[in-house]
Amino acid sequence: MAITLKRPAEIEKMRAANKIVARTLDHVSTIIKPGISLLEIDKICEDMIRAAGAKPAFKGLYGFPNAACISVNEVVIHGIPNEYKLKEGDIVSVDIGSNLDGYFGDSARTFGVGKISKDDEDLIACSKDALYFAIDFIRAGMHFKEICYELEKFILGRGYVPLRGYCGHGIGKRPHEEPEIPNYLEGNNPKAGPKIKEGMVFCIEPMICQKDGTPVLGSDNWKVTSKDGLRTSHYKHCMAIVNGKAEIFFFFFKQKPAY
Repeated sequence: MAITLKRPAEIEKMRAANKIVARTLDHVSTIIKPGISLLEIDKICEDMIRAAGAKPAFKGLYGFPNAACISVNEVVIHGIPNEYKLKEGDIVSVDIGSNLDGYFGDSARTFGVGKISKDDEDLIACSKDALYFAIDFIRAGMHFKEICYELEKFILGRGYVPLRGYCGHGIGKRPHEEPEIPNYLEGNNPKAGPKIKEGMVFCIEPMICQKDGTPVLGSDNWKVTSKDGLRTSHYKHCMAIVNGKAEIFFFFFKQKPAY
């Protein structure tokens, strides 16, 4: 399937969808605390998305039962919300999407619950900083594999490893489109494969493991942990190529990470 190019009017529709996602995650950042359950967070996300006139993109997608993927501690991605109540020192990834008038938004952040360890702060910083690093260097004319190659070098340089087998992706009128964008180089040549062009829209999402990025699928056929069983982190944002550079649809970083 070809990588689609979005017209300016389509990019604006996607910007609106992604603003809903970003505002929802902004609010989630204020309610993450010990004692709140994952189902409560999920309901808040769904209510905010619907109140903004959109639909929660993940609910029912491939059979997923909830509005938000909420992944705690060693779960990297695709955690199904349940009655678990967050505890002091947990780390939790909240990954949500919106469907506004047929166009999709998608983003994720990992939060610390109360006071977290320095090790967990560094782990979260790696996924966030890797995402920002990628956004900074992406240019039209590059190969997508160059993104993968540079992300892998960045993650390994921080002393972590990327989750294997899962990836960022194109997005538009479907929540997942071509291309697939892993956080590591597949093959040996970063100058191979399709190039980035003006009007392309995609998500970059560093998924960070500590020692072994081999994925382990849970018994529910959704949640993914890493083989090492250690804590993980995940950040994701949706961006368009505008005037030759990656433009974040809704800028949520409070300050530029020191990478």
